[in-house]
Amino acid sequence: MHIDHELDVRGLVCPLPILRTKQSLAKMDSGQTLRITATDPASVIDFQVFSDQTANELLFMSEIAGEFVFVLKKK
Repeated sequence: MHIDHELDVRGLVCPLPILRTKQSLAKMDSGQTLRITATDPASVIDFQVFSDQTANELLFMSEIAGEFVFVLKKK
């Protein structure tokens, strides 16, 4: 999967991962992808809701050893 931008929000808790994601997406072009790495367990629900509410497509989500990885495609 091609990744255009990466964002590390490890160590941050709600709502900061989503806020930082919004800031990153605002600087991107439509169709570009953003990979986010987080450690907040609440981010699983947060990114699903964020994707639904903003129409930015959640392409991928995984969890490995307490780190959550999300890939969003900007609308």
